[in-house]
Amino acid sequence: MSRIQQTFSALGESRALIPFVTAGDPTPGATVGLMHTLVEAGASIIELGVPFSDPMADGPVIQAADERALEHHVSLEDVLGMVKRFRQQDTTTPVVLMGYLNPLEIMGYERFATEARQAGVDGALIVDMPPEEGEEFSALMRQNDIDTIFLISPTTDSSRIEKINKLASGYLYYVSLKGVTGANTLDVDSVAKKLDEIRSISQLPVGVGFGIKDGHSAAAVARIADAVVVGSALVQRIADNLDDIARMNQQVGELIQQMRRMMDETTIHQG
Repeated sequence: MSRIQQTFSALGESRALIPFVTAGDPTPGATVGLMHTLVEAGASIIELGVPFSDPMADGPVIQAADERALEHHVSLEDVLGMVKRFRQQDTTTPVVLMGYLNPLEIMGYERFATEARQAGVDGALIVDMPPEEGEEFSALMRQNDIDTIFLISPTTDSSRIEKINKLASGYLYYVSLKGVTGANTLDVDSVAKKLDEIRSISQLPVGVGFGIKDGHSAAAVARIADAVVVGSALVQRIADNLDDIARMNQQVGELIQQMRRMMDETTIHQG
């Protein structure tokens, strides 16, 4: 059983809280400490973004984070090094790398799979890898005990969900909105309907991201999803505190604590 599976099993009636931050933002030296802050505040799984020059699925907030990281020349190798340092203190919290194909193709799938396993990576979510082209990559991930996570959008039909389900492991990431990260409007009823469709096909946990901004939106999604993914709201707090790492960690931690508390209150009342 993978660390991701263990995490979902241990949650019981609670829901996973999955924060996203970009590796190397605001500086390479800040990332590992920020990851520990997220865990201490209540994160279940960490999604760690691999900086890329053309993050087409991301809105301006995360694009700016990628730019800040790339100013420090943060590479995929650097990101793996950050995970390895995180593992020196934390051997239980799953870490999922989220990024784009280009850096992987430069490194090579086999080398990435081996080095990611050695670093302590638990999952890989490659935004621009469609299931039709993902068989080789998913097989290499399985051989190295790394889960492959795929995105599902509001326009993904049942046949495509079936293709994704055959390759995916760990959890599925449902993008709750059409558009890029940081979009504003979250329609919980429409999300719930799509989750019903996904669950009729897949037994994997389903995380919901895009449009999660605070404790209230996190709690609303926790009522219907297995996991809540938050990215832009956290990255904006990083952007607001570029010159004060201590305050950045404090604000990020406070947001995760608020989300964790309100999510837990929601699921307790449901029970």
